[in-house]
Amino acid sequence: MDAAGLALACADGLSNSDVSRQLVVSLPTVGKWRKRFVERRLNGLSDEDRPGAPRKLSDAQVEMVITKTLEEQPGNRESHWSTRSMAAATGI
Repeated sequence: MDAAGLALACADGLSNSDVSRQLVVSLPTVGKWRKRFVERRLNGLSDEDRPGAPRKLSDAQVEMVITKTLEEQPGNRESHWSTRSMAAATGI
């Protein structure tokens, strides 16, 4: 779901129900994002922090693992990476 697209659909004068059907999102989701936009304008379209512990891996580390998964075979003659073999290969 694209929050900006949702805000634009709302700006076109569509009801929450119409936006929900058009963008195939739940009615509460439309209401939440419309309210955030009305209260905070463009700043309301940014996603808020998630609860829980902060991330331990950087974007670069995530990218490295994804690239390795897609482009390399594990060195142990296996057909795919396991979490343990990837952890050993990347040091994560």
